[in-house]
Amino acid sequence: MIIQQFYDKGLAHGSYAVIRTGKMIVIDPARDPQPYYDFAAQHDADIVGVIETHPHADFVSSHLEIHQTTAAIIYVSKLTGAEYPHESFDDGDVIQLNDIKLKSINTPGHSPDSICILVEDENGKDTALFTGDTLFVGDVGRPDLRENVGNITAKKEELARQMYHSTRNKLMKLPHSVVVYPAHGPGSLCGKSMSPDLTSTIGREIRENYALQLMDELAFVKTLTADQPFVPKYFGSDVEINKKGAAGFIDSISKVLKPGKGYQIQPNILIIDTRPKLDFRYAHLSGAINLQDGEKFETWLGSIINPGEEFYLIAKTDADLDRMIKKTAKIGYEQYIKAAFTLPDNASAKLADIDLDDFIAHPDSFTIVDVRNHTETANGLIFASSITIPLPELRERVSEIPTDKPIVVHCAAGYRSAAAVSILAATITKVPVYDLGEVVTEFANA
Repeated sequence: MIIQQFYDKGLAHGSYAVIRTGKMIVIDPARDPQPYYDFAAQHDADIVGVIETHPHADFVSSHLEIHQTTAAIIYVSKLTGAEYPHESFDDGDVIQLNDIKLKSINTPGHSPDSICILVEDENGKDTALFTGDTLFVGDVGRPDLRENVGNITAKKEELARQMYHSTRNKLMKLPHSVVVYPAHGPGSLCGKSMSPDLTSTIGREIRENYALQLMDELAFVKTLTADQPFVPKYFGSDVEINKKGAAGFIDSISKVLKPGKGYQIQPNILIIDTRPKLDFRYAHLSGAINLQDGEKFETWLGSIINPGEEFYLIAKTDADLDRMIKKTAKIGYEQYIKAAFTLPDNASAKLADIDLDDFIAHPDSFTIVDVRNHTETANGLIFASSITIPLPELRERVSEIPTDKPIVVHCAAGYRSAAAVSILAATITKVPVYDLGEVVTEFANA
């Protein structure tokens, strides 16, 4: 038996292939199915099945495309209400992959329709568990993403109670040697305190995972529902896309308009400029948001822009542009790109450079905006007089920022503040808006 993890660091997403004697099953596949096709070809295997542990909120899955390309059967819980061809896969259901078995376990908690997949090897021993978003290394799935979307909705407190019983009555009763393969790692917004490790064992999680320690149901519910990270704007939309099945990856990105020089952009359409912030600072289109290419680009794109909101996409080179279009497709946002192009020659807008000496000497002469998340600012402010507005909320809350003094924006390390400054500078023209950038770390460590 071969188990292969495919890990997308940008979305902190782990998908898997299980191969046994020429047959392969894919679990929780990413939007681009090509890596699974390549792996199957490398091992001379046929893809015969795709399993979805639940309709994912944080990325678009290629389960339907894989089915359409390979005729692989899609397996998913009947509770999902899947609108694509599938076979139900719930408690007691078994997929026979030659001489090994993949057994479904219903584990509601992160979502009402979550399942885990237990692998029984050729010797009849339970050896591996694909846990989806139910159990992570050091954490369990957040319970607050299905209050308003999906085939079945549930309040976070009810899902937290279900998670308590799923972990105690099902997963924690498995052999301690069973290897845990989760769908996410550190940095994912589907949990709040994941370990850097990408695999574990049931025994280790029972010993070390805060959510699996001895506590009653009420204490568990309070613990699990507290201090969860923000919910990006796109999460609900992706649940619905995955419930229906997404369009093919290559076909969808090929439809993005990439006009040449001289293309006339339309007013009142958002512009997302993915170039490095120094390039952006000294030349960009008026009103553009600087959302730099980086490991978390997809998450921030889907946190700042609403599903269905059209935008232009700008990159530094044509190669960069192709890569960024693929990144938008990971969360299903390629369909909202009005056009994608490199920076036009007439881009002349600039951002102001901060005078650090003046800021350090006279901080009270500036309005300071902290765009870190609530969980970060709850642990203390870097500047006591700061106004706190998390980046995902900034576009909607610009009017709350006074304009009687120059504005200085900061985050924790400089990425979010670059985006925030561009958002504010596009709206606020009465006073200059400055980015404190990476220098903020000197103040935070002082």
